[in-house]
Amino acid sequence: MELGVSQLLLTKMIVGHGIDIEALASIQNAVEKREGFARRVLTDKEMERFASLKGRRQIEYLAGRWSAKEAFSKAMGTGIGKLGFQDLEVLNNERGAPYFSKSPFSGKVWLSISHTDQFVTASVILEEDYEN
Repeated sequence: MELGVSQLLLTKMIVGHGIDIEALASIQNAVEKREGFARRVLTDKEMERFASLKGRRQIEYLAGRWSAKEAFSKAMGTGIGKLGFQDLEVLNNERGAPYFSKSPFSGKVWLSISHTDQFVTASVILEEDYEN
């Protein structure tokens, strides 16, 4: 098929990729030593879920959100600082998969969070449509 001058193709382009890994023990330590640490990292909606969890699962949840937000800021190329933890929100869809419900990025955001007994890791891919 031959394309005319007025026809455009939309192409999906990866415009950023960020990865973060964090020791669960370091998040546990931050919670114990810094009052309000969870409140600094989590939005109101994330805090609702956090408050419903207990013990180790609470630390895993907080560490997962921390790591996801760090990975997002790396994908954006800013790091946390220019982009704050409250600028980003990670909720779960009806199947339990995490997704960014709030972010400054207008394209598609792909998110994966994984835990082991000692670590949490997150990967974020930012994708935009481009016209060819």
